[in-house]
Amino acid sequence: MSTSIRSTDGPGRGLGSALLAAMLVVAVAAMPSMVAAQAKVGTTGAQFLELGVSARAMGMAEAFTAVANDVSAVYYNPAGLTSLQGKEAMATYINMPADIGYSFVGIGLPLESIGGVLGIGGYWLGSGMMTERDYGHGTLSGTGREFSYEDYAVSLCYGRYLTDRFSLGVTVKYIGEKAGDYASANGWSADVGTSYDTGFRNFKIAMVIMNFGPDLKFIERAYPLPINFKFGGSIDVIQSSSNVLTLAAEGSHPSDNLEKYNAGLEYSFQGRFSLRGGYRFNYDTDGLTFGAGLKLPFAKDRELRVDYAYQDMGILNQAHRFSLGIAF
Repeated sequence: MSTSIRSTDGPGRGLGSALLAAMLVVAVAAMPSMVAAQAKVGTTGAQFLELGVSARAMGMAEAFTAVANDVSAVYYNPAGLTSLQGKEAMATYINMPADIGYSFVGIGLPLESIGGVLGIGGYWLGSGMMTERDYGHGTLSGTGREFSYEDYAVSLCYGRYLTDRFSLGVTVKYIGEKAGDYASANGWSADVGTSYDTGFRNFKIAMVIMNFGPDLKFIERAYPLPINFKFGGSIDVIQSSSNVLTLAAEGSHPSDNLEKYNAGLEYSFQGRFSLRGGYRFNYDTDGLTFGAGLKLPFAKDRELRVDYAYQDMGILNQAHRFSLGIAF
């Protein structure tokens, strides 16, 4: 697979325009801060829906709403599915603190007959086995039983170009939570995303609203879903046949917390090897992220993709993400 890049800018004009567009990316990402902020920590359920699923995206601090151009768009922005040039599949495993594991699988299928791209995603979070405790007698003693807490979701997505530059995507998810054999909850949610390609240095502006749906009822109490609105942009500040440096930034307005901001960079050499770095602002614990990726062609029009990301989580130490993908 090869990538060709064209630019009609003169040296001075091109650099100046790129810098101006880069400033616009940052300004666009800051727009959610104009919405009145109020922290409502702990007021939503199904928190696993806020955990990113791509090592590539986390390497860029998840400033990925406008970048999303692979099958991870199933999670980040369904409008980005329109960037797929063929079938893609990926799987991610995340080693979380406290021995919690989080897994994701996704597949993207272009629909030649009707147009657009279909996406399917699966999500699963497990706590591992925990000792059951009995507080009924005023003591913290084990009962001899063990149980686990699990979250899971299945999503169906569709993305389509409405014009040659503007795309729209929609996602519907089935969501479930289970605490051993004590309690369970299930429900649904929807995401809607858009992406606009300006045609200049791959400069894109995108937005997405995530996890919009009815409350989940767990035991005897109902909890709202973690609705989130994200608005961001990305641009190739360096663009040549061998070297591409992408700057991305975005802001988000979650329903259960204050505004958050993400900024990241991705450097790609000959479309095969990538280095990434970023920072997450106004989060409770984490900030710095970095990662790397490798694309390996192994047959005609087929490619293996391996990505890794490190996430500094402050007092919670760190999290490691590993993604394996294939384009075919």
